[in-house]
Amino acid sequence: MAANERDEFLNAFRNCVNLLPRETERALAGLFDLSAQRLVRLAVMVTGNQADAEDALQAAFSRIAAKPRLLANANTPWPYLIRIVRNESLRLLQSGRHGRAETEVRSVCQPSVEASLVHEETADSIRRILRSLPPAQYEVVILKHWEDLTFAEISEALGLSQNTVASRYRYALEKLQRSLEPLTR
Repeated sequence: MAANERDEFLNAFRNCVNLLPRETERALAGLFDLSAQRLVRLAVMVTGNQADAEDALQAAFSRIAAKPRLLANANTPWPYLIRIVRNESLRLLQSGRHGRAETEVRSVCQPSVEASLVHEETADSIRRILRSLPPAQYEVVILKHWEDLTFAEISEALGLSQNTVASRYRYALEKLQRSLEPLTR
C-alpha cells in the first residue's frame, strides 16, 4: 500500500471513528465498508478459513456496536480494531466452534494455462514458506507488509513490546530469505 493510500485510509477511518459517539450506526457502516476486507484477511490468517474469519469480524463489530466509546477513545483506533478482530478470532478457535469448510473462488480470467500454472505454483510456494514461519512471526510479517502497519501499531495491535515485534520481524525475514533463495535461481 502506497503512503498516500495509507494516509487516505487512516483519515477516512479516523473520520468514522470520530463520528461513532454521535452517529453510531452510520459510523459503523462506514468503518465496515472501509475495513472489512482487510480485517477478514487478517482473521483468515488466525482462523484458517473464510467463514470463521467472517464470524470473528461480525463478533468484533457487535462488540463495538455495544460499546462504541471503546474504539472512539482508543489512542490508535486502527490497531485497536485489529486487536479486537484478532481476539475474536482467537476466541472462536478456543471455543471449538470453528472449522467449517472454506470455499475457494477461482478467477475466471486466466491469461494462459502455462502462465497460470507457473504463477499458481510460485504463489503456493510462497504461501507454504510463509505458513512455515512460527505463527507469531507470520502474524507480524502479514501486518507489516499486507496492512502496512508500523512496528508501533503492530505492537499495540498484538499487545507486545516494539522490540519483540521488531525481533519477530527480523527473524521472519531471515527465514524467508533463506527459504526463498531456491525460487529466485
